[in-house]
Amino acid sequence: MSQRGFVEARGFLFPQDAPNDPVNLVADVLAREEVFVKPAPWIQFAAGLDARADTHGQTERVWRLDFADRGARRPAFSVRRLSATMHARHVTVDAGKQFIRWGKTDILTPTDHFAPRDFLNVVDSDLIAVTGVRGAVQARSETVEVVIVPRFTPSRVPLLDQRWTVVPPEATMLPLADGGAVLPEGTQTGVRWSHTGDAYELSLSYFDGFNHLPNIEAAPAPVAPGPIPSTCAACPSSPPAIVITRVYPSITSYGADTAVPTRWFTIKGEAAYFGSSSPATDEYVLYVVQLERQTGEWLLVAGYAGEIVTERRAVLTFAPDRGLARSIVARASYTIDPNRSAAIETAIHQDGGGAYIKAEYSQARGQHWRTTAAAVVIAGEADDFLGQYRRNSHLSLTLRYSF
Repeated sequence: MSQRGFVEARGFLFPQDAPNDPVNLVADVLAREEVFVKPAPWIQFAAGLDARADTHGQTERVWRLDFADRGARRPAFSVRRLSATMHARHVTVDAGKQFIRWGKTDILTPTDHFAPRDFLNVVDSDLIAVTGVRGAVQARSETVEVVIVPRFTPSRVPLLDQRWTVVPPEATMLPLADGGAVLPEGTQTGVRWSHTGDAYELSLSYFDGFNHLPNIEAAPAPVAPGPIPSTCAACPSSPPAIVITRVYPSITSYGADTAVPTRWFTIKGEAAYFGSSSPATDEYVLYVVQLERQTGEWLLVAGYAGEIVTERRAVLTFAPDRGLARSIVARASYTIDPNRSAAIETAIHQDGGGAYIKAEYSQARGQHWRTTAAAVVIAGEADDFLGQYRRNSHLSLTLRYSF
């Protein structure tokens, strides 16, 4: 048996007010414990628990243990993971609540369909586990992976009354009401074949399920039935509320990713086609081409993320993956010494409409303590996905005690 865990406190400073959120200081606390038990060489169990609290209403104030991760807010107490891994010769099976990652590229990963995220802070997202079964068969340099997820887990989207939900200027006077989410029922499946060799790595994948990022439906709140008082004309009028509902469409996706090492750098590419039978969902291709180089203590990544829309149908969506498309993306990290590191990443839209840059410095003290300071700058036009968050540039400070 082994364990690992930490307690972490984070503070965020937003210098500018947002039209719908004047709060400038936000703090949250996260405690995490993970336990791994290996009773025999062929099987291992993993379990993880999270406990959270914050100052800005992003965490539920309900004292319950959450397993599904389907709420609009982060649960105060949740099962982060609970799975069993069984291995016999060339076959590996993972069953339970787990993290499933596909793809090879950084910053944007088009084929990563089983990886919903927490986007309450759009540019600082964490992965959310899904509940299902993943089986892999490996024969020399070939691997075939099959994933079955019987219960859908959505990404968590920004809260309506907070700064990461940007309301168009023409709707700022209209009250917004959360209409909840229409969560689909049904099984999601995926198949991925991959080849690993000295000259190149290549994977092909197929996904049939639901988009963990929603389409947004907006409609006026229904008017309560009943007679209208004769004095109503003299009463002050109030604008009708707009009900915002999240709908997660079915999608079918075909994807590929590759990595080719050369003398100077590794070339990575990844692409996925997203098709849908929903009449309110776009069909499109997301792709990334990047170069990666490790030199000394530096790790350098630079590339381009693109999008090709083959059928435009959607009116309103929340899609950070597509929001980062048509951008030059880059990341550089430097290991100063075993206790200190620094990193910087950026995404700049090709038309100059929006840009994002994050700089981070991290330092460990002893075996248990680590401090991380970060600065995020966002700029651009109001009609650009990145530019709409231009008032959300911020500083953050994280203090973690690991055990």
